[in-house]
Amino acid sequence: MKITEVNTYRMAATPQALDGNNWLFVRIETDSGIHGIGEGSLQYKDAALSAEIKEFGRFIIGMDPFRIEHIWTSLYRRVTWTGGPVTMSAISAIDLALWDIKAKALGVPVWELLGGRSRDRVPVYANGWFAGCETPEEHAKEAKRVVDDGYRAMKFYPFKGPQVITPERIEAGVELVRAVREAVGPLVEIGIDIRSRLDMWSVSRVAQRLEPFNIAWIEEPVMFDNVEAICALARTLNIPVATGEQLFNRWEFRPLLEQNAVKIIQPDICHAGGLTELKKIAAAAETHYVSVAPHNSNGPISTVASLHLDTCIPNCFMQEIFVTFLSRYEQVLTKPIPIADGHATAPDGIGWGTDIDLEALKAFPPNDYVTVESEPYTAF
Repeated sequence: MKITEVNTYRMAATPQALDGNNWLFVRIETDSGIHGIGEGSLQYKDAALSAEIKEFGRFIIGMDPFRIEHIWTSLYRRVTWTGGPVTMSAISAIDLALWDIKAKALGVPVWELLGGRSRDRVPVYANGWFAGCETPEEHAKEAKRVVDDGYRAMKFYPFKGPQVITPERIEAGVELVRAVREAVGPLVEIGIDIRSRLDMWSVSRVAQRLEPFNIAWIEEPVMFDNVEAICALARTLNIPVATGEQLFNRWEFRPLLEQNAVKIIQPDICHAGGLTELKKIAAAAETHYVSVAPHNSNGPISTVASLHLDTCIPNCFMQEIFVTFLSRYEQVLTKPIPIADGHATAPDGIGWGTDIDLEALKAFPPNDYVTVESEPYTAF
């Protein structure tokens, strides 16, 4: 079997008025008629990612798609200026498509190739459920609805603005958390994502106020690019710290894990090297007794591929799912993702168990945007 074509497709993740972000898929064709689908969605970097995949495609055409490890290593080691979000997201998209091809050719689900199941279903946590909410009452209402839908864990972002926090912002964020905790009761896990919006001093103050609410984890409390600072902070907090969505391979995760301070890592299957690399990152985390909760603010193949990984690794904590994306997932997937009672499973079938309907993508033409100007992260 040989690779014959490498094509990319884009679709709007949300309406332009709400976000402007796009999802990007790669479809690899072979001379046997089997194709594989991958995803490398990289927020607001579509043009750079598409170009990188196109160049990598020229290299892998004619190669045996079963040689996944060889192709991965070639794309990482044989390029000048390797690593970083664009190159790693391109490698991720190609890697995912190759796993899909191999599993389809062998007539098995992808998870079977990864060592088989460690669990029958994967616990998930809801993100995005708070869209449009501003007041504590609105957050409480939507949080209760999420629990009524069967979810037993959720995450949200109550602290925004410049990195140095004020007493007023602390109080406003705490009131949002209080409202959500009172609405969902004591048995639902709540994660608080700071999204690197605070400095060390501010996070310490916020975390102290959050302790009475039994917070399951505090995510990306400070900027991601100083591992020593993140780990020093994590040792001072009573709330477990999660991080890692902006680290891109096993070598970047190594110093984070060696500090033995962070309790949960969050590699992104679309950005950190695909299944090939996340399996290795998860194994490295296991040696430090650290749990893995794959980051996932991406499209449907990212979610499906993450669930295949989660099914196999023994140290999976939970899987992130944007509940606001699910209806759009269902419109472009040939088979939906089964979610019930706060758990998800990979769709049943060979390969991913589902595929992207290319005709359905036409209903969601990609958004146009201006890099930096269109992006929502202004208060840093």
